[in-house]
Amino acid sequence: MILQIIWFVLIGILFAGFAILDGFDFGVGMLHLFARSDNDRRVLLNSIGPVWDGNEVWLVTGGGALFAAFKDVYATLFSGFYLVLMLLLLALIFRAVSIEFRSKEPMKWWRTLWDINFFIGSLLAALLLGAFVGNLGHGITLDANGDYTGLFWDLLNPYALMVGITTVALFMMHGAIYLVMKTDGELHDRVRGWVNNAIIFFIICAVTTTMVTELYEPHLTQPFKNHPVLFIFPMLMMLAIANIPREIHHKRDFQAFLSSCAAIVLLLIVLSIGMFPTIVYATNNPAYSLTVYNSSSSQYTLRVMLVIACIGMPLVLGYTTYIYYIFRHKVRLDSHSY
Repeated sequence: MILQIIWFVLIGILFAGFAILDGFDFGVGMLHLFARSDNDRRVLLNSIGPVWDGNEVWLVTGGGALFAAFKDVYATLFSGFYLVLMLLLLALIFRAVSIEFRSKEPMKWWRTLWDINFFIGSLLAALLLGAFVGNLGHGITLDANGDYTGLFWDLLNPYALMVGITTVALFMMHGAIYLVMKTDGELHDRVRGWVNNAIIFFIICAVTTTMVTELYEPHLTQPFKNHPVLFIFPMLMMLAIANIPREIHHKRDFQAFLSSCAAIVLLLIVLSIGMFPTIVYATNNPAYSLTVYNSSSSQYTLRVMLVIACIGMPLVLGYTTYIYYIFRHKVRLDSHSY
């Protein structure tokens, strides 16, 4: 039982790392069209250019860990959400190709085409990721074997789309804060204004989603009612969000970014607490739900994979830290830039 809980936490850490690191990539992509000049758009691209592909390692690693630790959950999600995942993959491909192709030719129509593709790919990826998480919170229809019995359109339910829009707002805010750290001059001043608008957009979405969750998704709020001490996590989340405009106002940009990272982590913690021990909630019959206990791999597999994770995760963390240390400075365009 302990190993299942450990893997639940480890997979949560991997996906939290992806949300933090690739989240600002998506945010930069969604803000890309707001830049006025070709030079400004190149600055935005090069702010994530050295790191965007490495950030997606966290998603691949999280998917692999899910396959190893909770094989039944992996099978249910990757079959039931097949079309959603294909759309997500398509969005990620278009986003990656846009980054690499955009500056290969000087024609305005060429660069505009890839700018639009970059925006759409980033927006669609953020929306689908949020909808994916929203469906996990809301629940899906499962049969006794744990197979998804609904349709593709059932996954685009109002609650999932609301969580998707909230995720878009969150990543836009996160990306704007990241850009404040990476830009200077006139562009930096404009980006600072984007942060305030993004914060307002996110807070409106977050409050609305919270109210709907309280009213229509009682299974997600019940653990907090049963154990009031757990309210410390939503409180910390609200404090982290409230601290962002304060740090931006005092021009402590890195502290604002850390607060945004903390808000993402705490949002995922609150969701995880609401779902635990369930991973995939069955709306038609809760007895069919997939939990950390009835969907996990064998104890031997979990034990062996834990040893591998203890070796691999520090390497990933070390690599990520080193790359961000190397590229910690403001963006400067040169002949090697995108």
